[in-house]
Amino acid sequence: MSLRAFKSRLASFSARGRSLEPSEDADGVKDVDEKLAIKDDVGSVVDKLEDPDLAPGELTYNEATAGGMGRHLGVFTCTMLIVGHIIGTGIFSTPSSILESVGSVGASMMLWVLGFALSFCGLFIWLEFGTMIPRSGGEKVYLEAAYKRPRHLATIMFATNAILLGFTASNCIVFASNILEAAGATTTRWNERGIAIGVIVFVTILHGFTPHIGIILMNLLSVFKIVILVFIVIAGWVVLSGRTSVADPHANFRNAFAGSSQSSFDYATATFKVLYAYGGWSSVNYVMNNVRDPVRTLKISAPLGLTICAVLYLLANVAYFAAATKEEIANSGVTVASLFFAKVFGPTAQKALTVFVALSALGNVITVTFSSARVNQELAKEGIPLPFGNRFWASNWPTGKTPMPGLIIHLIPSVIVILAPPPNIAYPFILDVEGYPSQIINLFVVIGLFWLRYRKPNAHRPFKVWWPLAVFYLAAAVFLLVAPFIRPPGGVGDTPPLPYYLYCLVGIAIMFAGVLWWAGWRVVPRWFGYKFVARKEALKDGTVVSLFSIRKIE
Repeated sequence: MSLRAFKSRLASFSARGRSLEPSEDADGVKDVDEKLAIKDDVGSVVDKLEDPDLAPGELTYNEATAGGMGRHLGVFTCTMLIVGHIIGTGIFSTPSSILESVGSVGASMMLWVLGFALSFCGLFIWLEFGTMIPRSGGEKVYLEAAYKRPRHLATIMFATNAILLGFTASNCIVFASNILEAAGATTTRWNERGIAIGVIVFVTILHGFTPHIGIILMNLLSVFKIVILVFIVIAGWVVLSGRTSVADPHANFRNAFAGSSQSSFDYATATFKVLYAYGGWSSVNYVMNNVRDPVRTLKISAPLGLTICAVLYLLANVAYFAAATKEEIANSGVTVASLFFAKVFGPTAQKALTVFVALSALGNVITVTFSSARVNQELAKEGIPLPFGNRFWASNWPTGKTPMPGLIIHLIPSVIVILAPPPNIAYPFILDVEGYPSQIINLFVVIGLFWLRYRKPNAHRPFKVWWPLAVFYLAAAVFLLVAPFIRPPGGVGDTPPLPYYLYCLVGIAIMFAGVLWWAGWRVVPRWFGYKFVARKEALKDGTVVSLFSIRKIE
């Protein structure tokens, strides 16, 4: 089959709104892989085709991937995107709260290993989906592919979570508090919030008007985070060698499991914190439309990025436990990294760490905002009802290269959460609410994997996860949804005086709100004899959007 003939067939099938079937075509090409391997005159890979039975949503693959800056992200940038998303401020602070929850160094280290294993199981599941359906959106497109009926229900439920809870507030506030501390300024309620809002506005403008500079800064800050953690790891080795002022660096590793908690609630809470620290390994799945050779790049960058972070996390924990006693770490009023720097290098280095943590938080805000904006754009392109219509929210206005409207959707809830009073109760509660619906979505994604394996066993899968790993991840997802309802010791959760189970109920309510949103769009109009009919429209920047207009049922 000639290149010209293939391109001609590709254009004709795209015009009819479907992909090539994996059966013999007019030129005698039987294998989809043979089609996928064809290259154009300059050697770039022709857009990969999807199985027409797996293609999610209203748009074909070529329509869904049109517009914007095109494929400009390589293996290095995608790896740094994952590293920058995973390494925020958690590794500098959460080891102390995890140790306090489980009661022993050994149990704490085992949970970090468990978090690594669970994250890799999830990553392999997302790899199978991402290589089967190599388009932006992440869980949005995977749910659409697995749950095609009722139509658009999965899209709307995911959109409710992504829009209402798609904020980047925690690291904006961490950046503000650490910058104020480094400057020696007094931290007040409003100067901290003012700086935090300034950060999210700056990042929105950065990605919206200077996308190339945003990517360069994102990569530089990700490399910076790796350098800082490598420095901590090397310093930890020096401590263990006995060449510092630390009296007994091996004390925490003798009888490491002494004092371990016997409460399942403590382990569930600590596991949530560990998984939160590992969160971000699916970042590339959200921006696949911008990735060069997306299947190959995803298969390299995702495992590489998570492995880099996991190895640094485990070794950093060893360094922390070598430098300070268990009691000092669990009872410290500062981050565990700050305690480490103070014990090993003195108060001056401890103060310098505040700048490092602030820059790490800024890097996380930049990477999260970059990927979240593209998810928001994919939701708008799908045609779900949004204020002021979908053309604007799906577009790459004003530059024609990057989704500024999607950035605005991300900006609004972030500002609201930063300003939400009172911060000592509302803020931790909102963070808990953010995580619970995500676990519900993860549960349905892995169930969808088994469903598609059953319904479409012969679908083209460039990567296939070993099913016991998927079962393990499924069991963990169920546990993480049930465990928060287990009564903690004393009946007091993380956000007193609020009931310990309240954030779970609010998370479920948000998902149910998605059902009501869908019903108001797809069901209620039919009661009055109307329905929404889809059409497609190409915008000036090349983006193709699905639009719905209401019509009388004939």
